[in-house]
Amino acid sequence: MTSGTSADIRVLIADDQQMVRQGFSVLLGAQPGIEVVGQAVDGLDAIAKVDELVPDVVLMDIRMPELGGIEATRRITGERPEIRVLVLTTFDLDEYVYEALRAGASGFLLKDASAEQLAEAVRVVAAGDALLAPGITRRLIAEFSRLDHRPRAPLKTRVGELTERETEVLALIAQGLSNAEIAGRLVVAEQTVKTHVGRILVKLGLRDRTQAAVFAYESGLVRPSGY
Repeated sequence: MTSGTSADIRVLIADDQQMVRQGFSVLLGAQPGIEVVGQAVDGLDAIAKVDELVPDVVLMDIRMPELGGIEATRRITGERPEIRVLVLTTFDLDEYVYEALRAGASGFLLKDASAEQLAEAVRVVAAGDALLAPGITRRLIAEFSRLDHRPRAPLKTRVGELTERETEVLALIAQGLSNAEIAGRLVVAEQTVKTHVGRILVKLGLRDRTQAAVFAYESGLVRPSGY
């Protein structure tokens, strides 16, 4: 652990491998503005440590004994939506990444990421943004195609609460576009896009862009067959 200030981003590391926990702890502890406040050996331990330490971000391994990372993520974000979960995975095409995002994770990171990438990922999700690169979006689309998801009627009804422009912005979020890219596509100011995104999240009761992208597919607003 490191000694930080009240302004530091507080991080909990959950992984069943001691070397992984210690490695990430050392890497993050050396980064300015980040404090590693604890480590957890499995999902149940992670939930208990979250209650005890109240971190800003949890680095969560997916495969752990006792309770896996997906269910632990679901419980943590369900009880404490202000806490961000960043899923750790060994393989870029991990089959469980999609389920982790649906469970409430704000993004995912490969375990072989550099110290700079790790720190940046923590800062991104701590700021309330989603780590949702176009590659992840493509994986979401592929997963929807594989599972042959049908649009959920209640979600489709909620889309109707959005204005025409908000619906357009939501569809572009689901395609993995950043605010700047959406602004360029719609020929509006980036601040205008940020306003739209904020209203979309509030109207739909969503936490971040990751949830917005998942919602867009599950509601049928965006369809995998379009790709």
